[in-house]
Amino acid sequence: QVQLVDSGGGLVQAGGSLRLSCAASGPSFRNYAMGWFRQAPGKEREFVAAINWSGRRIIYADSVKGRFTISRNNAKNTVYLQMNSLKPEDPAVYYCAADSRSSSSAYVSDLKYGYWGQGTQVTVSS
Repeated sequence: QVQLVDSGGGLVQAGGSLRLSCAASGPSFRNYAMGWFRQAPGKEREFVAAINWSGRRIIYADSVKGRFTISRNNAKNTVYLQMNSLKPEDPAVYYCAADSRSSSSAYVSDLKYGYWGQGTQVTVSS
């Protein structure tokens, strides 16, 4: 059983930065593909970034490319999302997700992920 705990959200001014963390428990975190998604009020959940088990395969949504960085520390069972240059369109609840099937891929589709964190709120003031 995999459990994910998201943290690091908060209120930041436009142009500011936040770093989200997702701490995972489970027998083989180093084998998991991990992803970040977000959902704003009244909108569908959308893909933000994904990273494969080794960190060599990374995918970003076009809307965050160049501003956000996903990374992982397998020794700490943690994945991060560094968010810089935050914009008024970035506020949402951010969720991390895990796929524990030991693949070398990183995934855009939320259907690929079997485990989800509880979410952390990101608010951007203009």
